[in-house]
Amino acid sequence: MYKIFIVEDDIALAEAMKRQIESWGNEAVYTKDFQNIIKEFLKYDPHMVLMDIMLPFFNGYHWCTEIRKISNVPIVFISSASDNMNIVMAMNMGGDDFIQKPIDLDVMIAKMQALLRRTYDIGNKTALLEHRGAFLNLDDTTLTYNNSRIELTKNEFRILRTLLENKGKVVSRDTLMNKLWQMDEYVEENTLTVNVNRLRKKLEAAGLKDFITTKVGSGYIIEN
Repeated sequence: MYKIFIVEDDIALAEAMKRQIESWGNEAVYTKDFQNIIKEFLKYDPHMVLMDIMLPFFNGYHWCTEIRKISNVPIVFISSASDNMNIVMAMNMGGDDFIQKPIDLDVMIAKMQALLRRTYDIGNKTALLEHRGAFLNLDDTTLTYNNSRIELTKNEFRILRTLLENKGKVVSRDTLMNKLWQMDEYVEENTLTVNVNRLRKKLEAAGLKDFITTKVGSGYIIEN
């Protein structure tokens, strides 16, 4: 079952699209908050986005660009402006396909299924962890914040991933030591402190102050 995120301000149309998608055994939601598309995208973590071009506040091209900064999820543009210039722009902005309004729901499903097969048969969905607007890409081990990529060492990535996967919980130093070096030779515990401090400096330099909190005698936590 695939999860489809619908960004369409015609609620009647969005509801019809949702029903059609669900009738084919998939799951769908549509947004009503057109100022916080990225927040809802991250919360839902969809396999595909259906994106109208003309939207309140910011157009679909804007949101496609923002999604492309953090994910390679397939994006299908939907618009009544189906001239060649708009279709070319949609593809150049990071779109994967284009559906013309008025929508034929059967054609929509056929295009979606073809794109989903092409995308997920080879398993190339990007995995992300997010906190305070920072996105940890589990595929390339980088952190993105405010349109900047923060390069992490292997150990820094493992520390941050472990803390983000346990967000809101204290992760003990022993747990982190096991995560970092379970396949390697034993290293001194002080090495963990050095890696955490170095990671903190990178985060603070990027504007993420107090991202990781020390719990004295317990370990580390990323607070909710």
